[in-house]
Formats: sequence, C-alpha cells, structure tokens
Amino acid sequence: MKVFNREGHPHRRYNPLLDEWVLVSPHRAKRPWQGQQEKPNVAALPSYDENCYLCPGNPRSNGIQNPNYENCYVFDNDFPALMSEATSDNQPGKSLFFQSLPERGINRVVCFSPEHNKTIPEMQLDEILNVVQTWQQQYTELGAIDYINYVQIFENKGSVMGCSNPHPHGQIWAQSSLPTQIKKTQDNLLKYYKDAGRSLLSDYLKDELLAKERIVFENKHFVILIPFWAVWPFETLIVSKRHFENIAEMNQDELQSFAEILKTTTVKYDNIFETSFPYSAGIYQSPTDGLPHHEWHFHMHFYPPLLRSASVKKFMVGYEMLGEPQRDITAEKSAVLLRNISDIHYKLKNN
Repeated sequence: MKVFNREGHPHRRYNPLLDEWVLVSPHRAKRPWQGQQEKPNVAALPSYDENCYLCPGNPRSNGIQNPNYENCYVFDNDFPALMSEATSDNQPGKSLFFQSLPERGINRVVCFSPEHNKTIPEMQLDEILNVVQTWQQQYTELGAIDYINYVQIFENKGSVMGCSNPHPHGQIWAQSSLPTQIKKTQDNLLKYYKDAGRSLLSDYLKDELLAKERIVFENKHFVILIPFWAVWPFETLIVSKRHFENIAEMNQDELQSFAEILKTTTVKYDNIFETSFPYSAGIYQSPTDGLPHHEWHFHMHFYPPLLRSASVKKFMVGYEMLGEPQRDITAEKSAVLLRNISDIHYKLKNN
C-alpha cells in the first residue's frame, strides 16, 4: 500500500464552519482542458459613462436621479429581492412538504466610487476605508431596525459572476431570518464555543499561523489565508486576529487595517492572470437580533471562479451538485502562488 501524499493523492477535507466535506483531487490538476473558456473583459472603461445608471448625476430606471456623489453612495435597490412591508400568512401549509414563511427585508446598493472604471484593487486606501466605514454605518443602521435580524454585506465582481453593471458596487441584503449558510455557520460556531469556551476561528487561525502553509498575507489586525477546506481554486478567507463579533466593533486602527487587507487581497487576485479578477465576496458577522453572539468571529469570504487562466472558469456541476464540492489544485499550492504574487497592481508595473 502506498504512503498517503496530500499533494498527490485524492482525499477529503472537513469544513468546520459548515460541517461539510470537500473532495480534493490534486492528481487531476494537469489534465488538458477542452471545455468552455470565458471571454475576459479587456475593454478600457471610461471614468464616467453617461448610460450607466450608477454613475453620479445619471437617472436610474425608476427616474430617480443620482446625486453628484464624490465618495460612497448608498440607495435602496430599485429591484429588491425583499420587501419591507409586513405580511401575514393566513393559510399556513399543514403539510410537511408545503411549508412557507413570509420574509421581510431591505435591499441596498453601495456604489464604492463615483469613477465608473475604478474597482477596489485600483482604489486608494482612503477610498477603500470610506467603503469600509460605509459598511460599518449600514450594518449599524439596518441592524437597529426591529425586524432585521441579519445584515449580509457582499459584492459580485465581474460579468462571469452575474454582475450586470461594471461600475464598482456591492449590495446589502438585510432580512428578518438567518439565511441558510449563516444559520449553518452559526450552529457550528456556537457548538464549538460551548464546548471550548473560545471562538472556533480564533483557534483555527492560531493553528494556521503556526503551520504557515496557507497564509497569504497578514497585517497588524487581519490575516488572508486559503482555508484548509477551500472549494474554489483561489478561495480566500480574511480573519480578524482579535475576536470580535461584527464590523460595528472595529476601532479606527482595525478599520484601516481591514481596508489595507482588502486592497492586498484584490490586487493579488488581479495580478494572478493580469485581469480584473471576478469573485463573489461577503462579510460574515453576528446577527442583529439583540441576543448575545460571543460565538461569532468576524471574517470575510472570497469565492473567485477562475481556474487556469483569465478565460477558464471552474464549474460546480455533476458530482459537485449531486455529491459534494471537489477541487484539483490544493489549498497549499494556491497559497504559495498568491503569497508570492506582487501586491503592486500589474497596471502600475511600468509607472
């Protein structure tokens, strides 16, 4: 029997945040690719687009005109997935198979910059800090609404991630229920906290910093790493070194460090294939239900889809949809690649 080699033999890895497993098949990383290739967007965008409904001063589809904003601009989504009006279910389903519950919430759009062509990795630190402070303010404001129990802050970057407008922006969905992935995460964080008396991510981060295999970058208050259980080829996790529950608890020094770590993460992404790197990213933090949540430890997930180049995307199909997530390149190899990539944006190489 051969001796197991994590870099060469198939194996499964456990995700303690979701209580799930991922299949890792490192021996498949060299297989030829004849599948779909995405067309990377290489067109140079203007700093202002008169046809963009997110640019300053332009009208949106509902006729409301954007102000001539100079920093972040937040507005209620014109096509929300949630509605703020309260409803009651007068005919609740009695069958186990036909259950439904009314859901209430607020959807907002956050324009990161007035400049149409300026994504986070190309923004200055003070501009990114303004985005982070806006997130902090929105989390506090929305979380104070009596029926809002969770505030999800996220960004979809790039058309390959379904983003319909290249203007730099993110979204906030605040709702009355805990979304499924949040509830699963909370259950596992709470179980660990009750058993150990400590934050799961505090202990995990301590082990990762000792192992050093999957650390990409760290500053005074945050660490970027490839999680041991990563599914996406270049998936990363940002974890706060101090155990705190949500963005509202960050002090000014931590806000600045978080802005720095966001810039480093996204610049390294862009530098992998020298393209505007697509991803879905979101902040995970404590619910706003008024209850104590010492089990929560502030962190942020980045899920980028690119696999081998700017044109090759990983798809979650077949086994991944029917069985469990699977990846080829190991988390350790991805970490080495990202760690060694410059944190100076490739567009500035010759400047």
